[in-house]
Amino acid sequence: MQIFPTFEALEAAVGTEVAVTDWLTITQERIDRFADATDDHQWIHVDAARAARGPFGRTIAHGFLTLSLLPHWMERAVRLQAARMTINYGVNRVRFPAPVPVGSRLRARLRLHACERLAADQLQVVWHVTVELEGSPKPACVAELLLRHYA
Repeated sequence: MQIFPTFEALEAAVGTEVAVTDWLTITQERIDRFADATDDHQWIHVDAARAARGPFGRTIAHGFLTLSLLPHWMERAVRLQAARMTINYGVNRVRFPAPVPVGSRLRARLRLHACERLAADQLQVVWHVTVELEGSPKPACVAELLLRHYA
């Protein structure tokens, strides 16, 4: 866990890799719960028998499931003590270069790309996030995550 006491301390870290998270295993139960939450029950995600005959040999996680894990990793890897509240503001340039087969392990590599003061008590932060897929030369996801912090 990287802890930044002030906005200024976080701003000083722009351009650096701030954290690499722990690995997280993607289970079929997680994939199924995501499918239920989003009403996306495409067979490649939820039908193990059919997916076994498909292009990946087993079910794969939804790309948006991988993307939805960004707040999980951020919460466990970085803390800005000066912020009384943080909101997700958006995501830029999202790509899913590699599929995530069930049973895979993922982790996030967090690089602080930019900080912008919106007001004395507001800081917008852009994180370049690479979601690594264990054993794969390609990442599962790359994205710019925008957060807004309020003091």
